[in-house]
Amino acid sequence: MLDRSVILPHVIAARAAKTPDQEFVYDLTAGKTFTCAGLHREILRWAAAYQRAGVGEGDHVVTMLPGDSTATQAWLGLSWLRAIEVPLNTAYKGPMLQYIVDNSDAAVAVVAQRFVDRFVDIAAGLPQLRRIIVPDAAGELPALPFEVVRGEDFFAGVEPAVGLSGPEFWDLACIIYTSGTTGASKGVLVPWGQFYMHATFAPAETWEVEDPAYYVLAPQFHVGGKTGVYIASLYNARLVLREQFSLTEFWNDVRKYRITFAGLLGPMPSFLLSLPPQPDEDKTTLKFCSSAPLLPSITQFAERFGVKVNTGYGMTEVGAPLAHGYDLPNLQSCGKARTDVGGIELRVADEHDFAVPPNVVGELLVRTRDPWFLNVGYYKMPEATAAAWRNGWFHTGDAFRYDEDGNYYFVDRIKDAIRRRGENISSFEVEAYVLRYPPVAEVAAVAVPSEHSEDEVKVIVVPKAGEEFTPEGLIRFLIPIMPRFMIPRYVQVADALPKTPTLRVKKAELRGSGAGEDVWDREAAGIEIPKK
Repeated sequence: MLDRSVILPHVIAARAAKTPDQEFVYDLTAGKTFTCAGLHREILRWAAAYQRAGVGEGDHVVTMLPGDSTATQAWLGLSWLRAIEVPLNTAYKGPMLQYIVDNSDAAVAVVAQRFVDRFVDIAAGLPQLRRIIVPDAAGELPALPFEVVRGEDFFAGVEPAVGLSGPEFWDLACIIYTSGTTGASKGVLVPWGQFYMHATFAPAETWEVEDPAYYVLAPQFHVGGKTGVYIASLYNARLVLREQFSLTEFWNDVRKYRITFAGLLGPMPSFLLSLPPQPDEDKTTLKFCSSAPLLPSITQFAERFGVKVNTGYGMTEVGAPLAHGYDLPNLQSCGKARTDVGGIELRVADEHDFAVPPNVVGELLVRTRDPWFLNVGYYKMPEATAAAWRNGWFHTGDAFRYDEDGNYYFVDRIKDAIRRRGENISSFEVEAYVLRYPPVAEVAAVAVPSEHSEDEVKVIVVPKAGEEFTPEGLIRFLIPIMPRFMIPRYVQVADALPKTPTLRVKKAELRGSGAGEDVWDREAAGIEIPKK
C-alpha cells in the first residue's frame, strides 16, 4: 500500500516544511518564481477560496487555464478538499467544449480571461454550470447567464486553509477527457496512485545530479503536464514551466535555469536538431531527456547535445507501465514491463484476450497486482468501462508485439484515433465538425504520417451533388469553430467512400492512400491557423 506521504499535495507540503525558502517553481509563462513554502501557501489559499465558494468533497470543477503555475494551484487546491478537477484542453471550443463541460456535471468553472468568451455561444447548453471564476480578470468580461467571479473577489480576505486532511492514493486526482474513437470523448477517472506510478518512471540516475531541475513543456490539462509537476516535487527537483515548446528559447531556458532533465514530446528533438550548431552545445547542464516515440535521429540528438535519452509507453488510462533506461538497446522498443511499482502485468493478446507468443502482433492489455495504479473507468460510461476492462485487463487499443527478452514494440493503433503533436484526436469528432459545412455529404478522417513523427489529420470528403466545395472553403469554415490542433492539414475530394457490405467505411484502405498529388495540403496553400 502506498503511504499517503508520497501523494503529490502531501509531497509539496513536506517540502514546504523542510525547505521553505528553497526556490521551487519557475513559471516562465506568468513570469513568477515560487519557493516551496510560497507554492504550498498559494495552493492552500485556493483551497480556502473554494471552500468559501461552496466547493466540497466529491464536487467536480472544470478548469480552462494556460500551462502555468495557476493551473497547478487550482488543481491542487481542489485536491486538499478531495474535490475533483476536470481540466479542459485550451483548444476546445463550440460543441466539443459544451459537451465536456455538461458531461462533467460541474457547477463551477475556473477559466482564464482569454477563454471566457468561448462560453458565450454555448451557455444555453450548460444547465448545470452556476459559476465561472476568472482568476486573472482585468477589464470588461462578456455577459453570461452564470455568476462570474473575478479573481480579486474570489481571493478577497482569504487566508490559507488549515486542518485539511487531503487526498489518499485511492482518491481521484482528476477526470481527464481523452479522444473518443467511435464516439464522443471519454472522461478518464485517474486516481492518485496512477499518477504516482507515472511520476516514478525515470531511471534513478536522473536525480543523482547536483541541483536537479525538470523542464516541463506539456500543458497542465494533459496527464504529461500534471505528471511533470509530480516528478519535480517527488524528487526534490526545481520545476521550470513553459506553456509551450519554443525552439528559440529552449537552450536559453536550459542555461538560465540550469535545467538537467527535459521531457520532449514526439517531434521536439527533430526541431532542436534543425538548429545551426552552436559552440559548447554539448556541455550545458542538460544531461537527461525523456522522449516518445523515439525518432530515428534520436542517437544523433543524444550525441550532438551530450544527453542521455530514455523512453517508454503511456496513455491517460494506464500511466507508464513500460519504460527503458538510458541504455536504449534498440530504437524500436518502448521498453520492458516495470517491476518497481504496483505489480504491473502486461499481456499481448488475441481478439479473445488469450496471450500470443513472442513476435506475434496482438493488443496490449494491462493490469496491476496492487489496486489504484490504473484508471478506474470512464465517467458516466459504464458500457465503455466494461468493454475496456474486459476479463480483468485494461485494453489499450494499441497493437504490440514482444520479443524473447521481454522488450515490447508498438506496432500500430487498433483503435481509430489520430495523434498529432502530443494530442489524441478522435476521427469521429473531426468528422462531426466537417459535416457541419453545408456542401459536405460524407466525410472520413484518417491519420497520415507526419514528417515530424506522429500524425497529420486528413479528411476525405464527398461533396453534396450540385454544391460548390473547395478545400480552402472548408478549412476557413472550420478555423473559428474547431480546436486548432484538430483542423485537417490534408483534404481529398472523392466521389464516394469505400465501404464494407454492412456500410462501414473502410478506414484502413483510406489510411493507406496517404497524401498523394491529388490531396490538397493546407500548409502548402499557405493558410495559417490563428493561435487564439
